Amino acid sequence: MTAKIKSISNPRLKLDILSPEDVARLHTATLEVIETVGVRFPSQKALDIWETHGAKVDRDTMTVKADGQLIEQALQHAPSSYSLAARNPQQDLPLDGNHVYVGTDGCGVEVIDLHSGLRRRSGLKDVEEIAIVANYLEEIAFHWVPVSAQDYPPETRGLHELHAIWENSTKHVQTESIYSEREAQAAVEMAAAIAGDHQSLRIRPLLSIMQCTASPLGQDGGSLEAALVAAEAGLPVGFMTMASCLTTGPATMAGTLVVGNAEVISAMALIQLAFPGAPVFYAAAQTASDLRTGAYTGGGPEDFLFGAATNVLADFYNIPLSMGSFATGAKEPNWQAGIDNSLSTFMACVVLSDMLLGVGFLHGSRIWSYQQMLLDCEIFNIIHKMMEGIPINEETLALDTIRAVGPGGNFLAQKHTRQHMQDIFLPQFMDRRPYNEWEEKGDGPPDWAGEKARDILAKHIPEPLDPRLSAELLKIVSALESK
Repeated sequence: MTAKIKSISNPRLKLDILSPEDVARLHTATLEVIETVGVRFPSQKALDIWETHGAKVDRDTMTVKADGQLIEQALQHAPSSYSLAARNPQQDLPLDGNHVYVGTDGCGVEVIDLHSGLRRRSGLKDVEEIAIVANYLEEIAFHWVPVSAQDYPPETRGLHELHAIWENSTKHVQTESIYSEREAQAAVEMAAAIAGDHQSLRIRPLLSIMQCTASPLGQDGGSLEAALVAAEAGLPVGFMTMASCLTTGPATMAGTLVVGNAEVISAMALIQLAFPGAPVFYAAAQTASDLRTGAYTGGGPEDFLFGAATNVLADFYNIPLSMGSFATGAKEPNWQAGIDNSLSTFMACVVLSDMLLGVGFLHGSRIWSYQQMLLDCEIFNIIHKMMEGIPINEETLALDTIRAVGPGGNFLAQKHTRQHMQDIFLPQFMDRRPYNEWEEKGDGPPDWAGEKARDILAKHIPEPLDPRLSAELLKIVSALESK
């Protein structure tokens, strides 16, 4: 197994979903909301930063109203590109606006057991085993902590999850499971230990941190303070809105974009006011609530459109994007999962979203499935091929070969065919068998994907973490647990 990472770059396909005038109106509306309605920042540290820079702060409601010019000036300090470092430097990921990387999703609480097929509560061993499979797959460029280690204390659970991934993979880790200042300080110490020291970590950030906003128009206090700790250490920090049409956002998609945008850019502005030049990224997983139940959908045309539109906004601010993709609302790897994950991922890829999340999840990021993980990688491979478009040149026009074969001939034996046959997409899990074989065997793609995942777990041995370093990480976690 090589250290290869698969990504989409230099695409030949393009999508214009929002005009420059549309983006300008969304931006202006967002600044008006921040200035006149405000965003809630339930952290005294955050409020102090805003107040120091001239924003209107209501300490009772913890609401901040900031002038649009202050927001725009702050965001100008954010770097437009940087790299996410990996334990193996060959797997570093440049966020330069010309790559699309795929990662796992996070915060799942249940797992469909790979051996029994039964749904059960997630634990730390699941984090470890998912990391091993993700480390093997070249389609998976980075890790989100995929499921919750519910067999460990909530106060340090996120740190045990980080340790488990670093033990079992050499790829970059991005966590959404660090919710407090103390946890963030420990996470920084762990990452610095792996990097060598704090300065080395600043140069090569082995960890990035994503925090969710609290829609509508709110932030989480612990997450804000964790983000400030990470930003001070030079770790990339992102804020994800999950504003949903009808419930935590207006019924209209444009209105929900404004609400989510206000949450994200106000949080990124806070980071820039505190630490100008700190790497930040835009993150979004907006959706529409189901009209019948009000529940999160995890798929549908609104999700697909949000995925493309949010990248246009991130490009407007010249900031990388981490985009919710995959993570179907389906309960099993089926027709619905294929539609949700194919369309959401295609729409995000065609606008070159930097980071795509959601591989392996069912039921709207609640249930982990190894089968879905492998099938999602197949979806990404299909889109990867589509994004190459159709190159037109002397070689691909194949006129000499066409002349050699002539009417009624066959191209199989031609040298040109041998040279280019590997260009044809060859699926791992799409069922192209003769009908009678399919009917006789009765298996299918989810079965093959499960078998592949079991084979990877049985045979793949990731590059180990130095035992002394592993012990040092656990010492950092234990120190926090003993306080």
